[in-house]
Amino acid sequence: MTEPSAVHIADYDPSWPRQAAEAIEALRAAAPGLFVEIEHIGSTAVPGLAAKPVIDLMAAVHDLTCAATHREALAGLGYHPHDNGMTDRQLYVRADGGARSRILHVVTLESWPTRNQRIFRDHLRAHPEDARRYARLKWATAAASTGAGEYSRGKTALVQEITDRARAERGLPSVPVWEKG
Repeated sequence: MTEPSAVHIADYDPSWPRQAAEAIEALRAAAPGLFVEIEHIGSTAVPGLAAKPVIDLMAAVHDLTCAATHREALAGLGYHPHDNGMTDRQLYVRADGGARSRILHVVTLESWPTRNQRIFRDHLRAHPEDARRYARLKWATAAASTGAGEYSRGKTALVQEITDRARAERGLPSVPVWEKG
């Protein structure tokens, strides 16, 4: 799968939580006992927030090697391994009609409570003013970007600022939000 040449941002779709719930149910059914926790993360998980229309999920497992034994079941749901340089998780991408529709981040249960994506999502849900700032930046960055990497880098400073604040509120140290090498 190639990187998209442009980033598409959509207004919030109230069906995104339902789509995520259905995806979670399907994953649990296809790989019983694999996932200890699984949640809807990313911008589509924040009510009212514009987003790339891709449902991001994060699932916790006891051991990352366990997920590999379920690759066939995940592939049956359209999820295929994707290497994007992150070494602290396994990433699976589902594409429908040639476009990404789901991303599954498989992480260790041990790291679950301090995952930036979960912390950032929860902060945006609780702080609408930060969600609005983030939405404005997303629209502007997408309009000025030529691809997903440029779009992600264009948001990093604000995501880092908000995540640092959210981590501090939880008594956690700052860590980089840019996870790719």
